[in-house]
Amino acid sequence: MNQAQHNTIINFIWSIADDVLRGVYSRGKYRDLILPFTVLRRLDALLEPTKDKVLEMHEKLNAMKIDNQAPQLRKVSGYVFYNTSKYTFKKLLNEPGNIRQNLETYLDGFSSDVQDIISKFKLRNQLETMEEGNITFPLIEKFCSSTINLSPKPITDKEGKVVMEGLSNLGMGYVFEELIRRFNEENNEEAGEHFTPREIIKLMTHLIFDPIKGKIKDGTYLVYDPACGSGGMLTEAEHFALEINPKAKFHLYGQESQPETFAICKADMLIKEQDPDKIAFGSTLSNDGFPKLQFDFMLSNPPYGKTWKIDQAAIVDKKEIIDHRFKIGVPRVNDGQLLFLMNMVSKMKKDSELGSRFATIHNGSALFTGDAGQGESEIRKYLFENDLLEAIIALPNDLFYNTGIPTYIFILTNKKEKKRKGKLQLINVTAEQFYSKMRKPLGKKRVQFDANHIKAITKLFLDFETNEYSIILDNTDFGYSQITVHQPEKDEQGNVVLDSKGKPKSDAKLRDIENIPLKESIDDFFKTEVLPFVPDLPAQKPLSGKFCIYVLLCADGTFYKGQTDDFPRRIKEHQNGEVSWTAKNLPVEIIHWEIFQTRKEAVDREDFLKSGRGREWLKKQYEEKKLKSFERQAGAWYNPKETKIGYEVNFAKYFYQYQAPRTLAAITNDILAIEQETENLLKEIIEA
Repeated sequence: MNQAQHNTIINFIWSIADDVLRGVYSRGKYRDLILPFTVLRRLDALLEPTKDKVLEMHEKLNAMKIDNQAPQLRKVSGYVFYNTSKYTFKKLLNEPGNIRQNLETYLDGFSSDVQDIISKFKLRNQLETMEEGNITFPLIEKFCSSTINLSPKPITDKEGKVVMEGLSNLGMGYVFEELIRRFNEENNEEAGEHFTPREIIKLMTHLIFDPIKGKIKDGTYLVYDPACGSGGMLTEAEHFALEINPKAKFHLYGQESQPETFAICKADMLIKEQDPDKIAFGSTLSNDGFPKLQFDFMLSNPPYGKTWKIDQAAIVDKKEIIDHRFKIGVPRVNDGQLLFLMNMVSKMKKDSELGSRFATIHNGSALFTGDAGQGESEIRKYLFENDLLEAIIALPNDLFYNTGIPTYIFILTNKKEKKRKGKLQLINVTAEQFYSKMRKPLGKKRVQFDANHIKAITKLFLDFETNEYSIILDNTDFGYSQITVHQPEKDEQGNVVLDSKGKPKSDAKLRDIENIPLKESIDDFFKTEVLPFVPDLPAQKPLSGKFCIYVLLCADGTFYKGQTDDFPRRIKEHQNGEVSWTAKNLPVEIIHWEIFQTRKEAVDREDFLKSGRGREWLKKQYEEKKLKSFERQAGAWYNPKETKIGYEVNFAKYFYQYQAPRTLAAITNDILAIEQETENLLKEIIEA
């Protein structure tokens, strides 16, 4: 569908609301009639050519007293739905005086699948208000206008020449989504709450299908969206996949909890002759519509930052997870987006050649929320340790209708290419060359992708190379160990309290948690990063026969070293000999105490600062908070059994680029310009 046709249809339908419903319905209620009548008129236009044949068959079957008429009537209508009343939209206009009753008869004549759509729209609840406002006839008359064509089939003249192009299912999806966006804006609701901009869906289809497009053979594939809204992702996925292989068959499955958008999606499936039962109604989290199915391809933009409390009882019972899909862990109750992701993971095919591929959209909390051992981190841990994450793409802000916050596309598969195994590709397309700004914002959407942008982003993904916008890392780079550091409990006299086994008893109030990259040895980390902050640590024996030297770096740049056997004694005088330090009298100025191992008998300051440990110290500057996190006591320890493994993805760590603040002169010029503009406006007001 071209843009001109799209705009014509949108503006025409929008004008119906203003011309007919004003004065009877508030603007916030226009959608209650416009959306269902748009759906019904589209269905009605499809059934018009075979209407007489359906009525004829219906009469025959009644005469034969056949109750199950659906198979025969579907065959005659040419679709999986039909209407057995004598009315069409146009025929309803023949009896203006009885239009209310005839409309009810018309609605009652639809087959069961359409009845479900009518029910979800709650259309029958509107009939009395329509009659009282005397708008039933003009509303139907408007939808029968010859200036628009809501049918997917073109309108032709007597010679067969196309007078008006048909409205494809893809085009109808655009129309519905634009209508919903406008109605939501009128209602001061989240614009575009129930759908994703089509250019983002197109990008997702490229990311899913392009890596394997040469492997999609003739056969049947299942496509799924657990939060399908009006069905835009399913429609786009099918459209793209059929371009790859027109001989393949793609069955579309979806689930939606919002009645109105569910009805639109189901109507779309009916028209495409997809099985309407493959669109389930209800919450995916608490009432899985397809518990026994696995899917080849999946796409979704689940709600994020939205509570799943109403689903909680079906998932967790007395803190025990009872739904097998979420056994790995559940996130906090105020954000259920990762539950949708794990629902999709549970439906991945394991025994097929291609396995499953899916793309899902999340906000930043899915990357880092939750400490090690908590639900969110456990979910990420499962994804990494099972090597399911293929790529995460950071999208520009202001790309969606209902939010301007950072968003990300997750690409997952359980059949990775050899080169991608054990790896995660991070792609950052927030730079301006990957999008264009819109001339007029739509809701909160201010930027957009065009075909070239989609091509460039897909190329970054397919090339699988490290560059300015793409980084490839090992899965373990995103993991860390979380250890609990114990310190001894002391009595009032300051003596260490021992437990029944004669070991220091842990003071629960004096413990601290440290995060260690998975690639580091926990023991080494503890010795070099934790124990050095406990100054009265007893002297350690040389490790592996190596000569151990303690290195002391002070805030004023003073550098000290001490051997294993002499460090616990008085350290050399500081500040011209005016202050002496002992292991029990170290000042706050000390910012690092390093256990440094070497075979040399001495180490000088320059050598240390050139070493890996020294460079790391210079880089980190060892935040003061890290020093203060430990009580200065002897005998700190940790229990390896308490160690927890966590995972998080920090885009800023890999893609952050420093931007210098604006100069004072530039800021001053802007302020002066604003003052000048304000002064001119004030003059205009006074002179007027």
